[in-house]
Amino acid sequence: MSNEPPTETHTTSCGLNGERDFWQTTTPFDPKQTLDSWQTRYEQGKALRVQTPRESHAAWSPAANRTDPVATVLASNAGREGSLVPLRMGRMASSPFAFLRGAAAVMAGDLAHTPVSGLQVHIDGDAHINNFGLYGTPQRDVVIDINDFDEATVGPWEWDLKRLVASVNVAGRENGLSAKERGTAVMRCVAGYLMNARRLRKLGILETWSLFAYAELDRNAAALTMLGMKVDNKFRAIVGKVLKKALRTRNDTLLAKVAQRQQDGGWRFAEAPPILTSLDESTKQKVIASLVGYAETLPPELRFMLQRYAVADVCHRVVGVGSVGMRAYLVLLFGNGDNDPLFLQVKEAAPPALAPYLPPADFRIDHEGRRVITLARCMQSLGDPLLGYTTIDGRPFFVRQMKNLKASMPIEFLTGEPFEFWSWACGALLARTHARTGDIACIAGYIGSSDTFANALTGFAEAYGDQTEHDHAALVAAISTGRVEALHEES
Repeated sequence: MSNEPPTETHTTSCGLNGERDFWQTTTPFDPKQTLDSWQTRYEQGKALRVQTPRESHAAWSPAANRTDPVATVLASNAGREGSLVPLRMGRMASSPFAFLRGAAAVMAGDLAHTPVSGLQVHIDGDAHINNFGLYGTPQRDVVIDINDFDEATVGPWEWDLKRLVASVNVAGRENGLSAKERGTAVMRCVAGYLMNARRLRKLGILETWSLFAYAELDRNAAALTMLGMKVDNKFRAIVGKVLKKALRTRNDTLLAKVAQRQQDGGWRFAEAPPILTSLDESTKQKVIASLVGYAETLPPELRFMLQRYAVADVCHRVVGVGSVGMRAYLVLLFGNGDNDPLFLQVKEAAPPALAPYLPPADFRIDHEGRRVITLARCMQSLGDPLLGYTTIDGRPFFVRQMKNLKASMPIEFLTGEPFEFWSWACGALLARTHARTGDIACIAGYIGSSDTFANALTGFAEAYGDQTEHDHAALVAAISTGRVEALHEES
């Protein structure tokens, strides 16, 4: 590709004229482009309602040719470590919400048959309510944001929001919420998205890219007041507990939990099957060797820093629900003595679940690990500085820090206003995420200021919640008949 800038001046309006270029992340910067005002783009978003009425998003019914969800789940096991597949099936069968978390491929196929406005952004692809949480910044602050990007790609912004509201509905069911209560939570979720979209539509681009939400809620007071929200005291107390947990989750505290000093003075991981298991020497050396390539994907200053660490041990670690069976390794390194451990997760990256239903996106280098870290950097305001990627045995992997200053919200214990506020917060954070790479003024114009779109998504979420319960029951039945092998963990 030539390094010469384009000679023609073109107008970017609502992300549509340049829609093809949006999929090509290698498109060079055009300093001569002219941009429409946010007011104009807001009106252009409103005009999209003609081709895709907001009310149309309420409809959900399975397509006539919908693939058996159990077959889709089984197909998604291809390429995974076979010995761990039963564990994945057992985790997915534990509840409808666990099924939803693990069945990104099922919902991807379903979303492909739902209406879209035509606006593209970098989407998370798996923006369920449990993929928002607390994590540490390079400055050692703890912030709240979306934090899982395995399925990230380029696609319709509505697909992220629909997966989020569906997860709010299903989680609400498991927490004992009535249809009315979970409907209220979904409405709050969409309201959070819209309120932040309306705020961000006229905010400066650089300012939008710099926004983040502190886990210390008082530090967000100005923004929350601007958005008309008052933090419920119960929710404040819950976040306070989770924040304390995140601050305790450091490399040194993790070391005491997962590793032991040996008689020779070295450190080794302690076996805790099936979560932590040792590796054969050949695999261990391949993982260690892959860190050379990983280091080359880091900025120069971080390569210098990494040179001051040495590997002590490597193990296999099972993570999540949908990720079970993907090759994932945990590397223990030490820098300035035994009190300076560093944990790196080396996790296999597969094509995103939505990929079969979208045009191929060009990420300059055809590497799924690079895709994950590129979009993580695009969507997170303050991401992990040690994000990188590598290859082992021809398989793509991405690398990140493990557990450092991280904690999850206890979704299963949230009801009432705390559940509604967390749903609202996730919606607001998702809007900020989309605003970094998409035209949030156009999206805000499409949604509008009424409850029309929120009501539509409330109907969709309730219907898809029913679908998820039905699909989960199908998996449980398949396990009971022996069609699917499952390993159920002890609670």
